[in-house]
Amino acid sequence: MDLPSTGTGKLIDKVGFALLHKGIVDSDLISRAVAIKEREAGNGQRSLAQILVQEFKVDHDAVFSEVAKVYAFKELRLEDGLIDDRRSAFIRQLIEGLTPQQRQYLVEAKALPWKWDEHSPEKLLILAADPTHKYIPRIAYYFRARKYEVYFVRLTGLQPFLETFLRSENVFLESLKNIETELHDTDFESGIDEAALDQEINKSMLVNFFEGCLVEAVRQGASDIHIFPSGPRSTDFHFRIDGRLRLWNRIEGSRPEAVLAVVKDRSRGVDRFERDAPQDGFIQREIDNTIIRFRVSCLPIVGTEFTMKYESIVIRVLDSRKVITDIRKIGFQEKAFEWFNKAIRKPQGMVILTGPTGSGKSTTLVAALYAVITPQLNILTVEDPVEYVIQGARQIKIGPKTDFEGAIRAILRHDPDIVMVGEMRDKTTADIAIKLANTGHLTFSTLHTNDAPSAVTRLYKMGIEPFLIAYAINLVVAQRLVRRLCPKCKRKVEHLDVAEALSVGFTEEEIATTTFYEPLGCPSCLNGFRGRIAIHEALYFSPAIRKAIFEAGDDINEDLIRNIAISEGMLTLRASARERVKEGVTCISEVIAATMADE
Repeated sequence: MDLPSTGTGKLIDKVGFALLHKGIVDSDLISRAVAIKEREAGNGQRSLAQILVQEFKVDHDAVFSEVAKVYAFKELRLEDGLIDDRRSAFIRQLIEGLTPQQRQYLVEAKALPWKWDEHSPEKLLILAADPTHKYIPRIAYYFRARKYEVYFVRLTGLQPFLETFLRSENVFLESLKNIETELHDTDFESGIDEAALDQEINKSMLVNFFEGCLVEAVRQGASDIHIFPSGPRSTDFHFRIDGRLRLWNRIEGSRPEAVLAVVKDRSRGVDRFERDAPQDGFIQREIDNTIIRFRVSCLPIVGTEFTMKYESIVIRVLDSRKVITDIRKIGFQEKAFEWFNKAIRKPQGMVILTGPTGSGKSTTLVAALYAVITPQLNILTVEDPVEYVIQGARQIKIGPKTDFEGAIRAILRHDPDIVMVGEMRDKTTADIAIKLANTGHLTFSTLHTNDAPSAVTRLYKMGIEPFLIAYAINLVVAQRLVRRLCPKCKRKVEHLDVAEALSVGFTEEEIATTTFYEPLGCPSCLNGFRGRIAIHEALYFSPAIRKAIFEAGDDINEDLIRNIAISEGMLTLRASARERVKEGVTCISEVIAATMADE
C-alpha cells in the first residue's frame, strides 16, 4: 500500500501514517515535522516521531506506542512490578560501572538495563521509552552485552526509575556536615556590618548549601522553597511538597542576614543591600540536564532582634517538565471534561478558572491553550509574571512600564484570536476582558473566588453588568488540589467513622458500596501521600443559567444558579472530591481539608 502524501508532495513514513490514522496528529502537523526532518537530513537526523515529541510536544507515550507497534517491539508495563528490589540492585550494580558520560547516554535515550535473558545469558534486555533511539546499541556495548533486545515501556512509568537510578550526586551537599563546625566560631557585633557580612558570605559552605537546596527542591518535587530566620543565629529552609510545608534543613551558627544575602547575590534583579522594600528576581540553573527557572520573592519581616532587618524569601520552582499540554491529563471528571472541552473550542466567549493561590489554575489554562493552539490563530497572553513559555503563543510580561490595563488595551490593536489574561484583579481589567469575549475573541482568565457560582457575584460587584456576564462567559471552573494516596502503601479503612463519612455528604448506600482507603507511609512517599489530583466544580453557562443571571437584576442569586447547575449535572467541589474517594485515590480527611460543606 502506498503511503499518503502530506499534501506538499512529501511522503510520510509508516509511523506518520499510523499516527494520522489514529488521530494523534493531523496532516498539518505531519507536514511541518516532515519539513524539519528533511532540513536535518544527514548524520544525527531525528526520526519523525522524535521531532513530533521534541518540537511539537505531542504526547510521548502516544507517539512511541505506535512506533513500538510499527516496528514490532514488545511492550512491558512497569506498573506490573517488573522492577522489584532484586532487579533494582542489579540495575544499580550495572550503572555504577559507567562513567558520567556513559550515564548521560542512558539519560538521553531514556533507557535502563533490565536483566540478562534467562534463555540466552549473553543477551541483555533493555527497557526504553524510545526503542528506536540511536544510542541503544552504544548502551548495550557499555554493558558488554554481545546481544541485546529492546522492550518499549511508557515514559510515564519509566521516568521515576530514570530519576532514581541516573540521578547524579548533589555535590553541593557533600560539605553539608561541615557547615555547623565552620560557622559556630564566628561572632559579630549587633547591627549590620557589611564587611563582617562579606566575610561570612564568602564562606563557600553557604553558597554550596543554597545551590544544593535548589537541586534538592527540584528532585523532591517541591513547588516552593521558603527561607526565613528562625532565630538570631539560625535560618530555616522549608519545601512545599504536595501543598504542605516541610522543614528541609536549618542553618545554625550563621546570621540570617548572611544566609539571605547569599540567596540575593545568586539571584538576578535583586539588590542585596535593599532590606526595607519587597523585591522580585529570578534564578536559572541546569539541574539533571534540564534548565530550571526559579522565581524569587523577598519580603521584609519583623524579627525578635529589633536592631536587625530580617527578610523572608520564597522561591517558586518553575520546572517545565511539569507543564501539562494535554487537557485529558488535568483529571476532569466526565461531565466537567465535556463542558470544558466544549467551552474552549467556541470561537468566542470567556472561560474562567477560580480558586486560591496554588490550586493549579494556571496549569489548567496552559493545557487549555495547548488544546486550541494552531498556526492559523494569533494567541496572546498577559501575565504577571510569565512562568512558562507556551509554544505557539505570544506572551506579554507585566512590568514597570506596562500594567494589565495597558497591556490588554494594546492587545485589542494586535489582531488577537485568543487571549489569556492572567488574572482579573480590578474592574478595568475585568471590563476589558469581558468586552474581548463579547467582541469575537475566545478569552481565558482567572479569578479568586471560593466556588464557581460566586464568580458571577464577584464580577457583578466589580461593576460588570449582569447581561454582559450572562452572555460573555462560556464556563466557570472552580479548582482545588487534593493529595493523592500512595498506591504502594495505601490500606483499606477497617473501622470507618460513619458519622464523618455522612458529614462530608456520603449516603448510607454509598458507604456500603465504597472501599475507603487511608494513608500509611512507605519509602516511596511522604506520610502516605504521593502527588496531587484536581477536583473541579464546572459551571457551564447553559440557556437556563444565562437566563437566571440576566433576570437577576441587582440581586444575583448564587443558590439559584448553583441549584440549576447541579440539576444539569454539575458536581460541587465536595461532590467532586467524594468521587475521588470512590475512585480510591484520596481519603476523607483530604475531602474535609480541601472543600467546604455544600450548603
